[in-house]
Amino acid sequence: MTESNSSFSFFYFTQMTHPKGLYLLFATEMWERFSYYGMRALLVLYLTQSLIDGGLGFSDQNASLLYGIFTGLVYFTPLIGGWLADNYLGQRRAISIGAITMMCGQFCLFYEASLTFLYLGLTLLIIGNGFFKPNISVIVGNLYKPNDVRKDSAYTIFYMGINLGALFAPLLTGYFSLKYGYRYGFLIAAIGMLLGWLIFELLGNHYLGNLCKMPQKKQITTEDNIPLAQEDNDRIKANPQTISNDNTPLTQEEKDRIKVILVFVIFSIFFFAGFEQAGSSMTLYTNKYIDRNINGFIVPTEWFQSINPVFIVLIAPLLSIFWKYLSKKKKDPDVPTKMSLGMILLGIGFLILVGAVMQRGGDIEDETIKANILFMIFAYLFHTLGELCLSPIGLSMVSKLSPVKLASLMMGCWLLSSFFANTIGGLLASYTTTLGAGVIFKFIAIFSIAMGVLLFSLRKWLLKNSHGKL
Repeated sequence: MTESNSSFSFFYFTQMTHPKGLYLLFATEMWERFSYYGMRALLVLYLTQSLIDGGLGFSDQNASLLYGIFTGLVYFTPLIGGWLADNYLGQRRAISIGAITMMCGQFCLFYEASLTFLYLGLTLLIIGNGFFKPNISVIVGNLYKPNDVRKDSAYTIFYMGINLGALFAPLLTGYFSLKYGYRYGFLIAAIGMLLGWLIFELLGNHYLGNLCKMPQKKQITTEDNIPLAQEDNDRIKANPQTISNDNTPLTQEEKDRIKVILVFVIFSIFFFAGFEQAGSSMTLYTNKYIDRNINGFIVPTEWFQSINPVFIVLIAPLLSIFWKYLSKKKKDPDVPTKMSLGMILLGIGFLILVGAVMQRGGDIEDETIKANILFMIFAYLFHTLGELCLSPIGLSMVSKLSPVKLASLMMGCWLLSSFFANTIGGLLASYTTTLGAGVIFKFIAIFSIAMGVLLFSLRKWLLKNSHGKL
């Protein structure tokens, strides 16, 4: 099947079976992720380049630490933003606040190349992401009935929107930063966020109706709120509500399911600590030690950040159809199996990077000795396969297991895993200058595979305590 035919059949297939509101959220998230990943592709390079080259002159070690702290805090604030949305704002209002705040942060990075505007811009991005990230994921889940078999497929489609934005962002921001300076790369990221916000504001009422406008503690959708196929959009607009008692204690089943979420959160920390090396140690290694010369053209380092989303866009549609096919055959792997496989695939990707280090003769600092570009490409391929088995499945899992009144808060907990992961990942990346990339890559590979095996061994306990929701 050709790429074009695959894309056509995928979109035809999904449009026939998913509510249109999913595609609005797809487009909104696509532009928000365009903004974030466009900035992220530049950040470490911007920090480490000399002042004369338009950077800020940070050392590799300090740049990696700052990158880890920033990306960690980006995933800490969703816990707060989710709680505020559940209790006071509603998901829709929180998303708008977050989009405007992040747009201002990107404009700060564009306005002036200085430490003052660097820290101000990064702070606004951290705050804005806290309002935006958990709440758009919650709305995706609320498009469907609690036990709707389409939910895993929907989150995979939504995840492809994330990666469409992440695909084009490094190409465009990388091009403008190389041609005009890093500031203009950040300007392109700001414009992307502006487009996402406008799409959500102008089309939200039409495609989402009243869905998630009120705080969760003031509403609860009925069990059959969202029926199948043709009636989806009419019912979403109507969004029947009944008032819930926010003081009602959690049932034992709800408590058990929260325990399951927290176990998955712990394991996802280890996954993303490795996965997020893409923006730090892998970027620096690519810049120095990967042969980027293809027939006389030197591939910009920033463009390597697009390899992962390219694979996502190519593989996610097929995987979405594959999960749905297996589900109809009642052979779909359960969530613990998928997520343990994701961790093992991540480890294999880092074993490939160990091969790149070995081709160069070890951790030598001679930048004239390069490793083949295919090592990095195949490492990204396995990381992508692992990500697709873990990240969108994790979003769907949280949506299925969370008590309604804690939906955004629990989504914030899931995203909180990336706070610890990015902080740990930044610390690991900072040690590549002293321990060597080979040691770090080998450690992450072995640890990821071991944790994948451990997660699979907990499968029966996780399924039992999910009480039929996984």
